[in-house]
Amino acid sequence: MTEQPTSDLGRAVTEVTEKAQLLVREEIELAKAEMTDKAIKLAKGAAFGIVAGVFAVFALIYLGHALAWAINDLLGVETALWAGFLITGVLILLLGAIAGLIAVRFVKKGSPPKPAMAIEEAQLIRGTLTSPPGDHAVGPIAARQAPTPAPKEG
Repeated sequence: MTEQPTSDLGRAVTEVTEKAQLLVREEIELAKAEMTDKAIKLAKGAAFGIVAGVFAVFALIYLGHALAWAINDLLGVETALWAGFLITGVLILLLGAIAGLIAVRFVKKGSPPKPAMAIEEAQLIRGTLTSPPGDHAVGPIAARQAPTPAPKEG
């Protein structure tokens, strides 16, 4: 008779251990997925930042040409080709600015690179495991699911 409760207890401990290991593995997978997503967003931001830099370099080249032609025009040469260089340089600079703004947006979405959902889930699990038994939510979810008090009848 004493063997049956002991074997049930051993089986329960084994089952709890297996579930805890599964839970830890799933939390690690969630953290990996979040970090991969944030790394991809940071990489996209860096790529658009590089594109913005390239456009800025080309804009500087065209603006330098425009300045050279403007100086040449001020010195008395009868051509007005510098206006075309200036307009082209400004357009390239605008494209670089747009790419730079997109880069900033991607970098902001990917920063800081921490697995926020996994951390919140781990806090919830810890709160559930360390709280006394009952029918109430604990951890970060508890604040969002606070029960409303029943109206008093009187």
